[in-house]
Amino acid sequence: MMNKLELLRSFIRVTELSSFTQAGESLGLPKSTVSEHVQTLEALMGARLLHRTTRRVSATQDGLVLYERGKDMLANMDELEGLFRQEGQVLAGRLRIDMPTGFARVLVLPRLAEFLHRHPQVQIEISCTDRRVDMVREGFDCVLRIGEVADTSLVARRLGWLPMINCASPAYLAAHGYPSAPADLAGHFLVHYVAQLGAHPGQFIYAHQDNIIGMALPGLVTVNNVDAYEAACLGGLGIIQAPAISFEDYLASGRLVSILTEYRAPPMEIALMYAHRRFLPQRARVFMDWLAELLKPYILS
Repeated sequence: MMNKLELLRSFIRVTELSSFTQAGESLGLPKSTVSEHVQTLEALMGARLLHRTTRRVSATQDGLVLYERGKDMLANMDELEGLFRQEGQVLAGRLRIDMPTGFARVLVLPRLAEFLHRHPQVQIEISCTDRRVDMVREGFDCVLRIGEVADTSLVARRLGWLPMINCASPAYLAAHGYPSAPADLAGHFLVHYVAQLGAHPGQFIYAHQDNIIGMALPGLVTVNNVDAYEAACLGGLGIIQAPAISFEDYLASGRLVSILTEYRAPPMEIALMYAHRRFLPQRARVFMDWLAELLKPYILS
């Protein structure tokens, strides 16, 4: 007899992702195995749990009831399994994480081998995208987010605040001058970043005497991607404002220059987000602890 918890776990992932294929990828199982798990569970329950069409899979009314009860059951089982674990426990399985590109490139990927050396049976998938991913539907264990934590459906582990920086390339500053105060920004350009092209571009933002001030500046180029934002700045197309951590290498090498250091944007909050406080694999908890320690030198508490 198959492990009933594994059958339930497969059913829950299919329900969350509305796809046998994506559920299999999330669980590290073939699509056929996930389908077999669900069919076996339906036979055991004596009820049809999923509506299946060529385009979509969705839970039946019975399936929704089992989904809600099953999530709690698996969460309780995870807690019981961890009750007597030692610090040196062997972690195994797949982790799917989403984080900003700059953090992955500058901080996480250069150090990730250290984590994997400690936990060689963990496989990690790292997504770097400018859009807000749907944690449940896309099967993410946790995401690292910068900015206001507004999604109340997720659990937020707040890590602190990221200092911001204003910077431009030496070539840009040679052409347009080195501003020492906001009043010097006449004749300067921002690289505008928008989530969607066509949206209203942002302003040059800075904190002054407990006030947040925004200055509208023209832009030679507008982008909707962090890599393009950095590349435009490196290419001399304007000033950017971004978390300092992502630009340390560029500043150290002289490819970018920090400017208006007394007129920076307010620090941005950084947090780890996950979908359910109890329904979280131990490997995800350990990875988040490791990531929080990695970030400590770069954030304000």
